[in-house]
Amino acid sequence: MIFWAFLLKRYRMWRVYRETFEQLATLDERTLRDINIGRNDIETISRRAAHNAVAA
Repeated sequence: MIFWAFLLKRYRMWRVYRETFEQLATLDERTLRDINIGRNDIETISRRAAHNAVAA
């Protein structure tokens, strides 16, 4: 049972990570600059979003 809970949590994290990453990656440079995000920050922001999503 604990194993399945772990897998479900990891899957949710992966899904949130991918969604966040894809949405930010599709933005153009001007939009990213407007929200103060660099292209090199997208991975970090996506990981943080994934961790926060399962912690809530």
